[in-house]
Amino acid sequence: MARQNSPDPRSAVAQLRARPQADVLIIGGGINGIATFRELALQGVDVALIDRGDFVSGASSASSHMVHGGVRYLENGELRLVKEAVQERNRLLRNAPHYVAPLETTIPIFKTFSGVLTAPFRLLVSHGRGQPRERGALLIKIGLMIYDTFSRGGGRVPRHRFHGRDRSLRALPRLNPGIKYTATYFDASMHDPERLALDVLSDGIAAGKPRPGVSAEAAMARAANYVTATGFADGGVVLHDEDGGDDFTFTARVVINTSGPWTDHTNAALGRPTQYMGGTKGSHIVVDHPELLDATAGREMFFEHSDGRIVLIYPLKGRVMIGTTDLDADPAEPSVCTDAEVDYFFDLIPHVFPSITVRREHIVYSFSGIRPLPKHDDTAPGFVSRDYRIEHGWLGGVRSLSLVGGKWTTFRALAEHLGDETLRLLGKRRKVSTRTTMIGGGAGFPQDRASRKIWVARHGGDHDPELVSRLLDRYGSKAAEVLTALPPSPQELASAPGYTVEELAYLAHTEAVLHLDDLLLRRTSIAFVGGLTKATLTEIAAAVAPELGWTAAVQRAEVARATQILRDAHRVELGSRGLARLEESTPP
Repeated sequence: MARQNSPDPRSAVAQLRARPQADVLIIGGGINGIATFRELALQGVDVALIDRGDFVSGASSASSHMVHGGVRYLENGELRLVKEAVQERNRLLRNAPHYVAPLETTIPIFKTFSGVLTAPFRLLVSHGRGQPRERGALLIKIGLMIYDTFSRGGGRVPRHRFHGRDRSLRALPRLNPGIKYTATYFDASMHDPERLALDVLSDGIAAGKPRPGVSAEAAMARAANYVTATGFADGGVVLHDEDGGDDFTFTARVVINTSGPWTDHTNAALGRPTQYMGGTKGSHIVVDHPELLDATAGREMFFEHSDGRIVLIYPLKGRVMIGTTDLDADPAEPSVCTDAEVDYFFDLIPHVFPSITVRREHIVYSFSGIRPLPKHDDTAPGFVSRDYRIEHGWLGGVRSLSLVGGKWTTFRALAEHLGDETLRLLGKRRKVSTRTTMIGGGAGFPQDRASRKIWVARHGGDHDPELVSRLLDRYGSKAAEVLTALPPSPQELASAPGYTVEELAYLAHTEAVLHLDDLLLRRTSIAFVGGLTKATLTEIAAAVAPELGWTAAVQRAEVARATQILRDAHRVELGSRGLARLEESTPP
């Protein structure tokens, strides 16, 4: 049953219309835009955020689910970025322990000295041009020693280890017996990146909430999804409500473009064409393969072939995620995992686990996105800088900032820099630092078995402890809020085990859900783990219909829309495994 005070799903748009101005307008609701939004809201800045689609539905939705310093970036000479990324990884382990945890990563190594001469040549002479080569044990050892040095200050993860063939095969018996060594180091996993971003967004909105009794339009931090910036006129940005279908003008003292790979497209729409971007495409597949899952022993496998190509084999949510490619791509074209990219993965997996066969019918999900990298001419995609920069400009008499680059791991540091630059333009001073600020459900999250048991007992009420524990894993300490919305025995979904009708209704009520795919792809892991059928979509649509005011006709339309998106963007054919057919494939 719908709550009597169910919010209008477009109430955020109504807030923007009611007061169409702010100090800052951020265009782009990926992780970097959201983090900048939170950063400014915490400084007391009047800030608004829009995204043309759902929050975290663009490049940020296609991450490799890792928080890492980027040991490979050392070969590019990006020491500043690696140091910052390692520091930010350690901060996220502290500030978001509900979604970020240490990740043991193992590199199988087949050579000793390979790359020792070519790596400096690529860095100092060819500057990333030409074909990469396999890195040998000596080069990897040097890189991990530097990596450990950067990690030392945080003390959040163990130092790396090197093992010979025999000891490596005892730990990982399905590993290729042709290895000479393995190198094992720790980064961090980010098991629910979209939910982490939603927590950051929620923290920003909470920081700008008006005092009790004051109109919602007075909020100093407003965020709306499915709103597109279509132009600039009369001193303001023209915004188009993708749901309502009409336009309105929004004015701001500073406009920040955090559109990721679409930054140039956004600037062109605003009447200020730029050529900053040159993104690369990365694709992943998710397989339901218990044998492969068991072979990883809970570790991420990071493997390089003799031609320098890389594949990640990553156990996650009872599945194995395999990625990623690194191809030049046009952000104007839809990004989808192609048959050729799948062939690329299947070609390299046997080099890691030669006795394990992975076939297309094991695939339950795929995703693909374009990294927001700078224009890079003929530099090899894998060697394009992952660092970021801020470009200044004007829209008429309005200052504008464009973000070029950026990666998930460094979102807080990036937002700090972008926030400081914005504060300088506004003539304001920073009030607080976010370096130690807990994120969302990370505050009060129990991090050991004893404290977890206490938390479950204290917040569980009449609920099954197993349900309470499951929600704690999903939402961190915010699970307490979810539990208050659930009856003692919530109704489990028949076609999506582990989720309940009331839980999904709560998400629809509180998390700016407009479409069914928002729930399937970003508010939950239902699509990621596979097994979707038309019955799944129909049941979930019915579960949230009372909250969202969906009629039977709207429910059918939402099921059709989600079915199309799953097929076109993720190659999911409802009720079957493998990949839905593509008309064209682009070779990696």
